[in-house]
Amino acid sequence: MQPVLEKPTVKDRYEVEGMTCASCANSVESILSHVEGVRSASVNFADASVLVEHEPDVATPEKMQAAVADIGYSLVVNQKADQENRQEREEKKLSETRFKLIVAVALSIPVIWIAMLFPEMPYAGWIMLALSVPVIFWSGKDFFVVAYKRARHLSANMDTLIALGTGAAFLFSAFNTFFPAYLRSRGLEPHVYYEVAVAIVALILLGRYFEERAKSRTSAAIKKLINLGVKTARVIRGGTAVEVPIGEVQKGDIILIRPGEKVPVDGKITEGKSVLDESMITGESIPVEKEAGDAVIGATINKTGSFKMVAERIGSETMLAQIIKLVQEAQGSKAPIQKLADSISAVFVPVVIVIAILSFIVWSVWGPEPQITYAIIAAVTVLIIACPCALGLATPTAIMVGIGKGAENGILIKNAESLELAHKLNAIVVDKTGTITQGKPEVTDVLWDLSPEGRQEASRIVFAMEAQSEHPLALAVVHHLKPENPKAVSLDSFDSVTGKGVKASYGGKRYLIGNRTLLDENRVAVPPYLQMEVEKLSREAKTIIYVGQDTEAVAIIAIADTIKETSKAAIAALQQMGLVVHMLTGDNRQTAEAIGRQAGVDHIKADVLPADKATYVRELQSGGLKVAMVGDGINDSPALAQADVGIAMGTGTDIAIESAEITLIKGDLEDIVTAIRLSKETVKTIRQNLFWAFIYNLIGIPVAAGVLYPFTGFLLNPIFAAAAMAFSSVSVVTNSLRLKARSLKR
Repeated sequence: MQPVLEKPTVKDRYEVEGMTCASCANSVESILSHVEGVRSASVNFADASVLVEHEPDVATPEKMQAAVADIGYSLVVNQKADQENRQEREEKKLSETRFKLIVAVALSIPVIWIAMLFPEMPYAGWIMLALSVPVIFWSGKDFFVVAYKRARHLSANMDTLIALGTGAAFLFSAFNTFFPAYLRSRGLEPHVYYEVAVAIVALILLGRYFEERAKSRTSAAIKKLINLGVKTARVIRGGTAVEVPIGEVQKGDIILIRPGEKVPVDGKITEGKSVLDESMITGESIPVEKEAGDAVIGATINKTGSFKMVAERIGSETMLAQIIKLVQEAQGSKAPIQKLADSISAVFVPVVIVIAILSFIVWSVWGPEPQITYAIIAAVTVLIIACPCALGLATPTAIMVGIGKGAENGILIKNAESLELAHKLNAIVVDKTGTITQGKPEVTDVLWDLSPEGRQEASRIVFAMEAQSEHPLALAVVHHLKPENPKAVSLDSFDSVTGKGVKASYGGKRYLIGNRTLLDENRVAVPPYLQMEVEKLSREAKTIIYVGQDTEAVAIIAIADTIKETSKAAIAALQQMGLVVHMLTGDNRQTAEAIGRQAGVDHIKADVLPADKATYVRELQSGGLKVAMVGDGINDSPALAQADVGIAMGTGTDIAIESAEITLIKGDLEDIVTAIRLSKETVKTIRQNLFWAFIYNLIGIPVAAGVLYPFTGFLLNPIFAAAAMAFSSVSVVTNSLRLKARSLKR
């Protein structure tokens, strides 16, 4: 039997227009999930977007768009990740909402004024009717359109509640305006409630306007990242620099960068040298010297000289584009705590409609005179106050603000689940090389057995010899000696001995740089003083390079992968938070223990293979621990994927970053502490939001239904119900935005 091959899928993000609550989000997810070829759909209500994994040949954007349109929403498919156009659409939508709000408020004020102060004035009902029609059927048109489309599919959402509430109030009032004699003949006064209908529309539009403003603020981090990019690039075409739009730059193009300009794409310098400010990407404030062969990152600023570069990563492949994508995906993902809110919202609207109907029946049968009036007021008030908007905004707004704040602090969070889980961690597994340490060899000690004059001359010769060597350790020596040797001397002879070191002659003297074997083979003795220092430095797991002059060693150079300046403090901070820190490395035990002692790690495991790292994480998890894995290399990717939360260094490999849920742009362990604090603050905000949303509905709906009336004679006015509903939504968003002001440093 032939195996069934799964068709390849792609993930696309689309804007969704017309969503007003979590119930809307559930409906969009549900309808898209039933489109043939769609594997999954995840709606981010706060960002008004949906992430769809689908088979591109089966589930086309047009099919998905038609399915969503059938239930009353719009799927924007003609967007090619053009964030600027999206920002324009957001501003246009906000402007339209503002205009509808202005019209609704302007016309509602005289309606409420007449109803409250001059209900007996001539033609009062007709005037209020005329002023109410534009508010209900123009400013509030979308409520009825969406409610109608949802009703066709036997479903309901918040717009259904608003349409039923305002529609009932308006129709009841219009009937009494046209046919006042009908109720009077039955001994009832034909009251009108135009002020209720228009006030509800105005207040809900006011709430939505503030929500739109607040939601646009929560995505400010993405907008800041987008603004880092450049619009044009100066490409060499036919030997001349031609300015072209950034979208026309191709891989392999040679680009000219002048002083003060931003680097347009990722690539490598081919000619010239300069100093670049990379702080917006790496967080490092010190400008970095760059020359031919060095990599440059798009959106960084060229501070001094001109240079030419070759474009290697363009468009969505650049680091800036990947950062933007990570933030967008994170804001669209759902935290586990959101599932509770979603499951409640899915059944909330039908339950509210049932409660409204029951309220109508109870007041109609057992209520005081005029029963029908009280019945309508109670039903309308229940429909209005039960708006699930606050419930739907509770989690996504906090997640969006949390992820945006993380991005501002150099912490890229790939999904909401990892943001929630981070505060539950009790074990951190850290790779050594490139995570705790710098990830590259550095000279730590240079000990000479020469006079100051002889030392100065020997230093110039060592620098010249190592500058001609291709060994990785030679680069560390060159880097260390370069400040005191701006210009290398010209050697009389030079020879490289594979696996041992280099030999040279200068001024009639013979020089050797390399390991002990090279010295022994050439009969070069090591003085007791230097030998004692060799033994001491070796115990610290440092690599020793000998410098020989004629027949005697005159210096030793110790090289090691040193720990980062912040590693020890970061590990101590994690331990103070109650986390146990484990260090894994493929290095030998001596080196591992030396680094572990310096960093203050709790548990050390050496000689570990990549697969062993994932096994180690799995063993900790089997003991009931929530484990984070921190790494930067390809060999860390299995463990990063296995961990509850994978954390990659931004200075590491692409594979490690793809395998992790959180990326630390600066590659600084201290940012893990910040990420955990951010997680705690975000989850606390979500719980506060959910608490107030639940309490609001639990108290508000019974009061709106009239449970207090038999005891106190109090019946909630629909106007105040609408104000309370709008306030609840704004308060939830405002509480989420408070997260932006909280300090994550201690």
